[in-house]
Amino acid sequence: MSQDNRVPMHYQGIDQRQFRRNPIKAYSSENSGETKGTESGGPISADRARRSPMALSHGSAAMVTLRAVLLAVLLIPVNALWVVKMEVTRYAGHPTTISLFFNVVFWLVLLLLANGVLRRLVPRVALLPGELLTVYLMLALSSALAGHDMIEVLTPILSHSAHFATATNEWASNILPYVPPWLSVSDPEALEEFYNGRASLYAPHNLKAWLTPVLAWTGFLTLLGFVMLCLNSLLRRQWTENERLAYPLVALPIEMVSPRTQLFKSRLFWLGALLVGTMEIWNGLAYLYPSMPMLPLKMQGGEPDLARYLTSPPWNAIGSTPMALYPFGVALGMLLPVDLLFSSWFFAWVWRAQRVVGSAYGFSSLPGFPYIESQSFGAYVGVAVFALWVSRRHFIAIFNALFDPKMDMDDANEPLPYRYAAWGLLLGSLGIFLFCHLCGMTPLVILAFFVIYFLLAVAITRMRGELGVPAHDLHRAGPDTMLPTLFGPTQFSRSDLAMFSLFYGFNRAYRAHPMPIQLEGFKIAEQAGGSYRRLFGAMLLAVGVGALAGFWANLDQGYRFGAAGRMGPPNVMLIFGGEPWSRMGGWLSAGPNVSEQYHNGVAVVVGFGATLLLNALRLRLAWFPFHPVGYAISSSWSLNHLWMPLLVAWFLKLMLLRYGGLKAYRQALPFFLGMILGECVVGSLWTLVGIWLDIPTYSFWP
Repeated sequence: MSQDNRVPMHYQGIDQRQFRRNPIKAYSSENSGETKGTESGGPISADRARRSPMALSHGSAAMVTLRAVLLAVLLIPVNALWVVKMEVTRYAGHPTTISLFFNVVFWLVLLLLANGVLRRLVPRVALLPGELLTVYLMLALSSALAGHDMIEVLTPILSHSAHFATATNEWASNILPYVPPWLSVSDPEALEEFYNGRASLYAPHNLKAWLTPVLAWTGFLTLLGFVMLCLNSLLRRQWTENERLAYPLVALPIEMVSPRTQLFKSRLFWLGALLVGTMEIWNGLAYLYPSMPMLPLKMQGGEPDLARYLTSPPWNAIGSTPMALYPFGVALGMLLPVDLLFSSWFFAWVWRAQRVVGSAYGFSSLPGFPYIESQSFGAYVGVAVFALWVSRRHFIAIFNALFDPKMDMDDANEPLPYRYAAWGLLLGSLGIFLFCHLCGMTPLVILAFFVIYFLLAVAITRMRGELGVPAHDLHRAGPDTMLPTLFGPTQFSRSDLAMFSLFYGFNRAYRAHPMPIQLEGFKIAEQAGGSYRRLFGAMLLAVGVGALAGFWANLDQGYRFGAAGRMGPPNVMLIFGGEPWSRMGGWLSAGPNVSEQYHNGVAVVVGFGATLLLNALRLRLAWFPFHPVGYAISSSWSLNHLWMPLLVAWFLKLMLLRYGGLKAYRQALPFFLGMILGECVVGSLWTLVGIWLDIPTYSFWP
């Protein structure tokens, strides 16, 4: 790694080294970090309008308008049903398991095509660029709520424990009395029809059984979304303007709608889209007609896996090592910093090395060794703590101003005035506390749970804002898992454990997390010249409507096809619903295991310490090639599939920057954006063909 391609993590203005580290900024029409302020709801300032890449002359209302919000609200249920059909009913196509949701990119393409027709026929009716971005953001947030890892997991959890309670598992006596009845479903007839299918959600007895839990959880998830928006309101200026994070994932939608864009005029863009689109069309046809050879991008039925060829110890401990060349993964990688690309695939092999070495020296006999989930949990917490520590002066200034009404906080242009955001954070947290307290949770446990939850949310948001990581899973390492793992389940009441099981619905993994989408939304508003405050309201509405739509889509498909019936294998409704209750049954039957708690605690400390050490070295050594975020995310399910595409992207980007410089990278970037768009569009079309014809079709991911 050459020094020219590295820069310390802190930001002290734009210089050539930072340019090389986050070259996506160079491709943007303007350096958004130089824009110091936004309008609060009135007309945008002349300075901001001049700097904005979309320089809209229609004022702030040009982004968050009534018609844009209404259009998004109308599309949210349709989008939720599409997501659930892909990810649950058919189990083919999983848009919400990666950071850039391909279904939402496809919606934006459809809107652009329809808008182009309207612009020619009825120009006054055509949507403005900012309005298109409002719809995009609201659909993205609603997708996060409907898909992995939120309502798709939560819905079957609410019904599984009551329906599958037997004399053998003793759930009826050990678990059900501690599950709040207003947060779950226990009506036998409604449950029988939900799991057997060929019934209707809209039958009065089914609607009655689900109404209270759905409304209660919708309110709770909306409250969570509100607290995240308040946090983002406090973080936005520090991360976007002071530290000038790059937000790589907003590049594609902004360039697609910007009136200044040269993207659609670029031959390289269309070449990338045509190349990948053609390959996906070919593989889709080859899936339907097996006589056609399949292009080796991804072998349907499972990628080639190195583990299949390593059958002797200790090498057989390597674990699943897929070798697939996802084109969109390579293209997304080209938006990332070189050091993160290197670290992502490098640390993916470090985890495998830990397993192999552990097997060679006999450590694999220890349950859970090498405690990868605990190490990753510590790493995520380390990322959050470091990000907040770097921003400490910003938060101290806000805190001091809260108690001095005469102090000008210079927050007139923020999503919420800092005092309102702080009060919103406090009252929202109090609402969460009261909700959990009504469910029987212990006060100290509530506090610990949500401190950890929001630390993880901050870490994910920072990763996305600074680096645009393609995925951030953290499977089974949320507070619902880590608290009993570290302290032992016997330290918690059964009501606590029951709520941990219900909260598994939004803590199983964090691939589709709302908080980073919200902050990316504020970045898009800055670029589009839109109103932060109107967008705050639109995104909060998207969370509430998206939660309702997500429950509706999951329940509709459950009653039509049967949660235990005609769902596509492996039937994730049964898997998601059963995992937390089986886990709780294990907690209740197992005695304390001090040794396992100790080893996991050490692993958390190792992950946390390694992250802080890597950050400290990056601050002091410009050439240091290891990125702590790469260490944190590389153990995930998604990165297990994407390590090879990121390796290819690292090599391509390194060669471009080393031998062609920034100019060559800027010239090549439209090609990779075209690759992303081509795969999103054709991949989405194959899912729609499958749904329309009711046949299995090719899925480009995973």
